[in-house]
Amino acid sequence: MSLTVSGGKITSAQAVKTPNSGPQSEQIAKDAVPRLNQQAVTAAKVDTVSGATYTSEGYAKSLQSALDKAGAR
Repeated sequence: MSLTVSGGKITSAQAVKTPNSGPQSEQIAKDAVPRLNQQAVTAAKVDTVSGATYTSEGYAKSLQSALDKAGAR
């Protein structure tokens, strides 16, 4: 997870690594990750993307880890 934080707020979020356990997983990530990136910037909480539970949960954990490393709350 790569974050840009300015003034204590996330201004940019980008998943660096996405699930890749085959073509279906790749397609789900391709559809879900941009939505999750946007949610990370605009929302206080990242919601699960319908049909992408595994990707969404992994994204949320990576986002929290990146926030912890950045010292954000």
